[in-house]
Amino acid sequence: MYTTLISAEQLQALQHEGRRLMVFDCSFELAQPQAGDAQYREAHIPGAVRADLDRHLSARHGAPGRHGTPVAADAPASGGRHPLPNREKFAIWLSDAGFANDMQAVVYDRQGTNYCGRLWWMLKWAGHEAAAVLDGGLQAWQAAGGDVAAGQEPTHFRSNFELKPPLARLADADEVLAHLDDAAQTVLDARAPARYRGETEPLDPVAGHIPGALNRPFSANLGPDGRFKPPAQLRAEFEELLAGRDPAGVVHQCGSGVSAVPNLLAMEIAGLPRATLYAGSWSDWCSDPSRPVARG
Repeated sequence: MYTTLISAEQLQALQHEGRRLMVFDCSFELAQPQAGDAQYREAHIPGAVRADLDRHLSARHGAPGRHGTPVAADAPASGGRHPLPNREKFAIWLSDAGFANDMQAVVYDRQGTNYCGRLWWMLKWAGHEAAAVLDGGLQAWQAAGGDVAAGQEPTHFRSNFELKPPLARLADADEVLAHLDDAAQTVLDARAPARYRGETEPLDPVAGHIPGALNRPFSANLGPDGRFKPPAQLRAEFEELLAGRDPAGVVHQCGSGVSAVPNLLAMEIAGLPRATLYAGSWSDWCSDPSRPVARG
């Protein structure tokens, strides 16, 4: 079972062995939402299932239930610009895609793990531990001599994916706010430094950050080759940033809960506890003017 990263060579070995697995292409471009589909049609790992951030990994906008509990069948599990679908809706999509509980999931993109981490986390949230990110993405796959296919893939027979108890923890704004002055909680913001400081805000109506949040841009987890840094290096960097704070108390956020996941994954690669995700993130936090905002 691969639970954090998988290399291109390891994926090739699993395919050669005929292991039960499914590969998902999560390529996406925030400024051009249709670009991911075009990239997939141009080149993808043979057999990969398309997983689009907007269509498959986000819900329609609406009010989530308190603490993420759906108030209706279609209610999202979080707020923000990319609200999480509730677990039941996600399980239906996995079943429609042909994914089953006995499969290894491998997720990738071509944008520096910015988007595929979302599906990795959602699978853990659905109770499925056998989910791994392809280290280095499609670029690493091609560099390792992996074949690519073009066009669309045949659809799979429908499965019956069964939800299990969550293996990942989801927080909402009320919980983060309630513990804002609690030393046991550390909010970690994955956005670019200028957005964190409130100097610019290209996407949300309010600039700034959650008071007390630390900043670590998600791209800091990757080396020049596009792969995650070695575990020891990641651990040293996170321990320096946390400066004695309990890593188990970290709550990850970004703009809309997507690029926060590489930080969460990197902590896990480093051997630190699986932390919490505030999926609504800054776009959800700043939607309520009563919540405090910090700048600088």
